[in-house]
Amino acid sequence: MILSIIGIILGTIAIGLFIWLKNDQKMSNDLHEAELQHTHQGMKAIMDDFNNYQVTTDRKIAELEKQLEIQNKSQDKKFEKHLKELPFIIGRVVGQIEFSQDIINRK
Repeated sequence: MILSIIGIILGTIAIGLFIWLKNDQKMSNDLHEAELQHTHQGMKAIMDDFNNYQVTTDRKIAELEKQLEIQNKSQDKKFEKHLKELPFIIGRVVGQIEFSQDIINRK
């Protein structure tokens, strides 16, 4: 009789402990699931930020390349203009030198 009462009490304690451990494990699993979801959301936010950064950087690079091309064309035009004017400038300098030589030789 006493052994059966002890058996019933131990069985009840074992069942209560099993239920408590099951609920504790469920709560732990829920907490881990919530943490995993937050981690997933954080990773997705980082990925979105990185994608936005890449897009912004690509736009800036394209704009800089465009500006560089415009500046190169402008410099090329200035260089071409100077090349066209160079013979005239050389002629004017040579003329001034010859004129100076004439003035020096007359003295």
